[in-house]
Amino acid sequence: MADRPMKPLVSVVIPCRNDAQFLDQCLQSVLDSDYRRLEVIVADGMSQDGTLDLVERHAKRDKRVRRIENPRRTTPHALNRAIAASRGDLILRLDSRAEIAPDYIARAVEELVSSDADCVGGAMRTAATGSGPFAKPIVIALSSFFGVGNAHFRIGRGTSLWVDTVFGACWRREVFERIGRFDERLERSQDIEFSSRLCRAGGKILMSPKMQIRYHARATLKEFWRHNWTNGVWAILPFAHVRGMAVRWRHLTPLALVLGISSSITVGACTGIGWVSCSLALAYLAVNLAASVRIAVKHRSVALVILMPVVFASLHLAYGAGSVWGCVRLALLLIQARTQQPQPAETTI
Repeated sequence: MADRPMKPLVSVVIPCRNDAQFLDQCLQSVLDSDYRRLEVIVADGMSQDGTLDLVERHAKRDKRVRRIENPRRTTPHALNRAIAASRGDLILRLDSRAEIAPDYIARAVEELVSSDADCVGGAMRTAATGSGPFAKPIVIALSSFFGVGNAHFRIGRGTSLWVDTVFGACWRREVFERIGRFDERLERSQDIEFSSRLCRAGGKILMSPKMQIRYHARATLKEFWRHNWTNGVWAILPFAHVRGMAVRWRHLTPLALVLGISSSITVGACTGIGWVSCSLALAYLAVNLAASVRIAVKHRSVALVILMPVVFASLHLAYGAGSVWGCVRLALLLIQARTQQPQPAETTI
């Protein structure tokens, strides 16, 4: 009888810093996986919340788990160090706030082996981290078309799709040999830039709805606003380091919204034409309310009529305002780079 081919080794890499609350569930979901031929590498950014003890406990119980240090404390550096330390034929990146279904890794392997995809990821199911009044509305917003546009891994689809990026991505190792690793200059959006680079190089990214992954979102309005602001800033800053389109057009839509509203208010104030000042803001409010009412009817909740517009505005306007600040920082970076360029030496005759 011919020997069966050995299953590929999967390296699960998890960047983490002070996230012990969620890392325990994340690690346990990986170790409970149906797929057994794997290694788990936690790249820790000098945590001080008990993360080290947590990883050590898992490592003592299961030799597949190990920890490496990430002294720079940034996500791309953590990922690159973990990839360099890995031995797998396939590399799967997980956030510490994520949990995967028992068959997630097995399905990822199956999809990569049976297709010409270079990367595969699953359908995200967003969960709230608390039970406050905005917990459920935040989850709904992050899973709706009006909230996140055509981010298919968030809004879900019934069939597998070729997409521009995925969550819980699993790559063939040769992808990193072909296009390089994550850009360590990008504290955020490094995954989006990497996916864009892969697509430009002719790579294919597959989203499989059979692969189920849960993400614990920030459930308070303050945390949600701050997170969206930072994401908005880093939708712009990659352009200081990367040629071409570093993000997708949907990531720039909130910037256009905030600039449009600000411009209409400015024009209205300067011309004294009141309706100009309010036109775009009122249009956004109308669409926001329509989407919120539709969601409230679907969930049979009157409270959502009030809460959803606030959450949608927090998502779009905080992201857009962050992108405006990102544009300011980008301009300053470009000016600084230009002034630091060596000047041509003067010639004498």
